[in-house]
Amino acid sequence: MNDYPNKCTIVLFVIWFLSQRLLPAKGVKQITTSDLKPMLKDKQIQFIDVRTPMEYRSNHIRQFENIPLAILSKEQGKLSKKNEVVVICQSGTRSNTASKLLKKQGFQNVTNVKGGMLTWV
Repeated sequence: MNDYPNKCTIVLFVIWFLSQRLLPAKGVKQITTSDLKPMLKDKQIQFIDVRTPMEYRSNHIRQFENIPLAILSKEQGKLSKKNEVVVICQSGTRSNTASKLLKKQGFQNVTNVKGGMLTWV
């Protein structure tokens, strides 16, 4: 019996799954930490760090509030959908996921910090 079609289906599913997780969210602005630095003075921007509390405590940017990705969907009510939301994590993967979640919830102006805290100097 030829299982080639089953293997192709599995490979295609894995490619689709990874692309959904890793590719930038549609409608989400992508910035570097260099782009972020001048933005930190803007009091209208909501800065969210979606890492775990332990990661956040070990090193964080003062302007960022810690709302871990695991609880972001139930804590999003704390955020204004009208103001820009800038999201960061350790490497940019969780913040990309968080950005997609916020866009789906109706947030209009969402920005992901690609590279995350690993690129913060």
